[in-house]
Amino acid sequence: MKDRWERHARITSALVVSLSLALALAGCGRGAEGGGDGGTGAQARTPVVLASTTSTEDSGLFDVLEPAFEEAYPAYDLQITAVGTGQALEIGKNKDADVLLVHAKADEEAFVAEGFGTRRTDVMYNDFVIVGPAADPAGIGGTGDAPGAMKRIADSAAVFASRGDDSGTHKKELKLWEAAGVEPEGKAYLSAGQGMGETLKIAAEKQAYTLADRATWLSMRGALDLELLLEGDDDLFNQYGVIPVTDASNAAGARAFADWLVGEDGQRVIREFGVETYGEPLFVPNAP
Repeated sequence: MKDRWERHARITSALVVSLSLALALAGCGRGAEGGGDGGTGAQARTPVVLASTTSTEDSGLFDVLEPAFEEAYPAYDLQITAVGTGQALEIGKNKDADVLLVHAKADEEAFVAEGFGTRRTDVMYNDFVIVGPAADPAGIGGTGDAPGAMKRIADSAAVFASRGDDSGTHKKELKLWEAAGVEPEGKAYLSAGQGMGETLKIAAEKQAYTLADRATWLSMRGALDLELLLEGDDDLFNQYGVIPVTDASNAAGARAFADWLVGEDGQRVIREFGVETYGEPLFVPNAP
């Protein structure tokens, strides 16, 4: 009887070891199929930190981009920090992000030229619009001239809500003021220091004008007491780019995301985003 129990114990122990080994090998197999440079399977997901703009967050684009990327690369956990473009670039310089998706091309090219990014690639574009109260006290509606509209707003002392956060939208706004020959200041100039969504809410509350990216405007316009008053000026073009950060903590993940975003699958997700809800894409993919 004793021999039989000892033999049973040895067989059971062997089976446990074999089963454990089989499970371990199966886990490795899934990792190899996970896609991407760092694929190690769902149990070994590594974070890829993306610093991007509040406009891409507020528009809802990441609600579709993030799961689509993680489905293609299940080894990676895309973690998004939504801030203004200026702050995103600073985060990249400090290597607190692996990859950037931002929209201030001149600053992005300088970022790469200074060695903080490995490369910069066009991803998508849309345009800025100027929105404001339906009464349009500055009379900018239909003028089609963005710098001219900014001058009318200043001359009429109408209230203007600025993001004031060194974002790509804020940088564009300052260029429009400069082109208009206006130094924005005074009680009618509200510097919100907020993202796009919050600035639109402030503009609606104060019945102020503001500059917005089209994607965030379209996604929020139903809840805002504002009207689109000016669009279509070439000065309102809004280009986005992706930049893997030099010596990033997860350099492989950064490359995987950047390559996927400018590849066929990433561009398709961008092209289809917003069409069903708004009847038009909120961003136009234009990766080379």
